[in-house]
Amino acid sequence: MKIALINENSQAAKNELICNTLKSVVEPMGHTVYNYGMYTAEDKTQLTYVMNGILAAILLNTKAADYVVTGCGTGEGAMLACNAFPGVLCGHIVDASDAYMFAQINDGNCVALPFAKGFGWGAELNLQYIFTQLFTGESGQGYPKERVVPEQRNKKILDQVNLVTKKDLLTILKEIDQDLLKTAVSGEKFAEYFFANCQDQAVADYIKSIL
Repeated sequence: MKIALINENSQAAKNELICNTLKSVVEPMGHTVYNYGMYTAEDKTQLTYVMNGILAAILLNTKAADYVVTGCGTGEGAMLACNAFPGVLCGHIVDASDAYMFAQINDGNCVALPFAKGFGWGAELNLQYIFTQLFTGESGQGYPKERVVPEQRNKKILDQVNLVTKKDLLTILKEIDQDLLKTAVSGEKFAEYFFANCQDQAVADYIKSIL
């Protein structure tokens, strides 16, 4: 699995800690982490949580990433921004039980974490527990076991609703503020990681034209 990490500007100073913790959990499972930054608070490209949503949508819809880990101060803004786009099902994750139930019940492809609220002593331990529950085993298996059938049925219904209620990604990219889009895809490592993994040529061509 290709897992993308995206940090916005207010929590950029924690990127190294978050990335190292994520890698320590998922790399032994055989997954690969792509760190899209921000890497420091002084990065030239300043990402906001809205841009996190744009990036998450681009990466997931083009299969440049299979999963996105993102967040902001509370995690709420990043979660809302991500869920505004097609092809993204983002959960707001505070602890390991959130992570486990989101993975097994909702079977999403993106999480938004609070990187300021409650991020004190033991923060890296909480991250370890969250990442372990998110990425261990197969997701979408239901919890508790007596609720498996309706939970899996509801997930399929939600997927179909999202197909109806949201535009396709390329249309969105063409219609949103182009300066906002350009900033979102101007990160230090974006071009290196994205174009090597993108599986949607039309989106790749459009982003190249923006850059």
